[in-house]
Amino acid sequence: MLAYAAPTAVGGNGYLSAYFVGIVLGNNRILNKRALVHFFDGVTGLMQMLIFFLLGLLSFPSRMPAILLPAILIALFLTFVARPAAVFSILSPFRCSARQKLLVSWAGLRGAASIVFAIIAMLNPAAVQNDVFHIVFCIVLFSIALQGSLLPLISKKLNMIDESENVMRTFSDYSDEVPVQYIKLTMSSKHPWNNLHVRDLSLPPDTLLVLILRGSEQIIPKGKSVILENDRLVLSAPALEDNVPICLSELKIDKNSHFKDKRIVDLKQKPDHLIMLVKRQGRVIIPSGKTILRENDVLVISGIDA
Repeated sequence: MLAYAAPTAVGGNGYLSAYFVGIVLGNNRILNKRALVHFFDGVTGLMQMLIFFLLGLLSFPSRMPAILLPAILIALFLTFVARPAAVFSILSPFRCSARQKLLVSWAGLRGAASIVFAIIAMLNPAAVQNDVFHIVFCIVLFSIALQGSLLPLISKKLNMIDESENVMRTFSDYSDEVPVQYIKLTMSSKHPWNNLHVRDLSLPPDTLLVLILRGSEQIIPKGKSVILENDRLVLSAPALEDNVPICLSELKIDKNSHFKDKRIVDLKQKPDHLIMLVKRQGRVIIPSGKTILRENDVLVISGIDA
């Protein structure tokens, strides 16, 4: 809001300012970026629906035949002259290949943003002699029909398709694609890893220490990093495969339960069941055989799904 309002208040371009602020924020490390990206993707979809609804209210098909020829000429000029000239002049200092420049030139689809600016022009009190809105509407249709439909073919002809990458991946979406899970361990006063160097830890196979949380500090571990009491360690490990037959169930300990006030090691459990977690007064406890179960504890039990 501030990025748009401040330049507009002094006669500047609020849209351009908001665009540049978005570029800066998108290329910086901010908390919860992945969640924010998905949230704004949803907002973007909602706004696009609203824009095209307004487009339907403002457009009159009966006016299009009169502006069809100038709209097509403008679209051809933008597609084959104006945009390629701009793209080549901007990308040349970055030593991009000719194939990259041609693809970017062709991929200049015009859509919602162009329609919004056309609506703004129509609502402006300045005199507009031409039917700007319907001209822009026809250009957008031309762009989508020609450039949009031929983009896969042009990309293939220019050999600019990478089959090994997912172009829809943004920021930290890797956890959706890579089967990795994260584990958090808190170093208690008696934990055997206290005061050890990372290189001296005996980690289980296929696990990696990826982060140390020390108070409000976040530390990327190195071999010489030292583990201290109260550190929270974040480890990565391969995710469980979907076809593993494991099911989870909950059991609450009431005052009449035969589990009450007993150690887990003393319980008579089914051989294919394991108490993997204890919820106690808002806390989560990873149990050991010596853990004593109390009234109102909630046990999370893993078992084999028959």
